[in-house]
Amino acid sequence: MNFRQWLCGTLLLLSTGLVCAQDLVVYHIDDSSAQAIKGLRNIRNHLDVDPTARITVVTHAQGIDFLLEAAKDSNGSVFAGPVSALTARGVKFEVCEITLKNRNMKREQFIQEADFTPSGVVRLAKLQKQGAAYIKP
Repeated sequence: MNFRQWLCGTLLLLSTGLVCAQDLVVYHIDDSSAQAIKGLRNIRNHLDVDPTARITVVTHAQGIDFLLEAAKDSNGSVFAGPVSALTARGVKFEVCEITLKNRNMKREQFIQEADFTPSGVVRLAKLQKQGAAYIKP
């Protein structure tokens, strides 16, 4: 084995270790009025302490409401700002398409940071099966 092969192998092992060292976390929100503010604050704090965490927020039922265009919290502050700031830090926000169908809603009603998943509950299960820590604020 020459030096170049050794160096490539070493770099590959180190990069694999760094990826494995990242925590995979899923935050579950199914009630915006009770969980959105607390959840966004928890996620911000989470990333302040562990900036390498890979966080996905899965929403369904009434939990999708804070991702609607112009959605505001109980103090009148728009949710889009904090969501955008967290997205810039790598957080993914996913909306359940079954909920959209059941509530006769369209993707266009949501902020641009929102992604969509066929089923919020199935997505939660899959992320947990992949080793994600489950947090429900």
